[in-house]
Amino acid sequence: MADFTPPGERRGAAGKPGGAPQPEPDQSPPDLAGDRQPNGTPSENHGARSHARPRQAYAAIDLGTNNCRLLIARPQDKNFVVIDAFSRVVRLGEGLAQTGRLSEEAMDRAVGALKVCSDKLRRRNVHLARSVATEACRRAANGAEFIERVRSETGILLDVISAQEEARLAVLGCHILLEDGIGPAVIFDIGGGSTELVLIEPGAPVPRIVDWQSVPWGVVSLTETVNVNFGAGELGGEEGDEAARLARYREMLRVVAESFAEFAERIAPHQTPDLRLLGTSGTVTTLASLHLALPQYDRKAVDGLIVPAESMRDISTRLSRMSPEERRQLPCIGQDRADLVIAGCAILEAILDIWPANRLGVADRGIREGILRGLMAADAEGFAAQAALRQLKQERP
Repeated sequence: MADFTPPGERRGAAGKPGGAPQPEPDQSPPDLAGDRQPNGTPSENHGARSHARPRQAYAAIDLGTNNCRLLIARPQDKNFVVIDAFSRVVRLGEGLAQTGRLSEEAMDRAVGALKVCSDKLRRRNVHLARSVATEACRRAANGAEFIERVRSETGILLDVISAQEEARLAVLGCHILLEDGIGPAVIFDIGGGSTELVLIEPGAPVPRIVDWQSVPWGVVSLTETVNVNFGAGELGGEEGDEAARLARYREMLRVVAESFAEFAERIAPHQTPDLRLLGTSGTVTTLASLHLALPQYDRKAVDGLIVPAESMRDISTRLSRMSPEERRQLPCIGQDRADLVIAGCAILEAILDIWPANRLGVADRGIREGILRGLMAADAEGFAAQAALRQLKQERP
């Protein structure tokens, strides 16, 4: 597999599998259909090809600031079929905004989840895998130490990707769900530690990225920072009455809007009468579930849904007035998201302010799907090249 070795085995030096990857310098804009990916594999600008090796399993791991997610799939025509998946809230970035370091408790939670992923990779006999880590590991002073611990204890070689690569993979994984239309559109990914916004010009087989921005505000980092400013040091600590909760929410909106200001100015000339917007994150899928009044989360009902933007704003306002306990009682929020969803609402509202679309597309897919498409396409290209070479040798007199 591309980035997985049994625990205790070491390969290569720094910059190669086994070494501690370093974030790449951000460049603008990321190229979805360029000649090479940042990891050196051929581009996936044509999707997974049908001449890929049949029945091979591919895997993608996305270790974010809040969640650890795994997807294992096999190619099927130009798409793929999922054969295994795993997701766990690990809150790797908990406390990072205050200390600048990953805490021992957070690292323990993440390593525990990655051990589950490692077991699944072995059981599924995964052919190729790519495992990425995002904002928490980019920012943490002890990020490299954590990457080495993960390699040692799980055999998983995490690639700490840049914000640029994170945006590229998110777009690659979900752009197919964008509404049909003419002109530029915005795709965004609200994470635990950062939010990526990408202005794209749609086109086949993948859209062209016109402009993009990453800001260091996700549901964890924004919640922690604003709570500290309001004297509530612990994640999710919300003290006071409804007026205090609304004041905290307005502060979140202000902080995010300031970070978006430069990007908002750049994309304003690209706005058209019929704006299109697509979001991928736990925030948008959670709010979409509330819009549908689902008794429990249903990916089939949410993935690809188009929701009126005003409905999402109304739900955000309603949630911002609730106490944490009231939010915990709502279906599809529960304990895990009750203290983080408000920050996600603030980020979403700020996005709607700078790209005021009437409708919002919802995607329950993103980085992992983008990774899988890249792995499958790159492997298919290599397999096709080998087949062509064998045929050429056979045809020679």
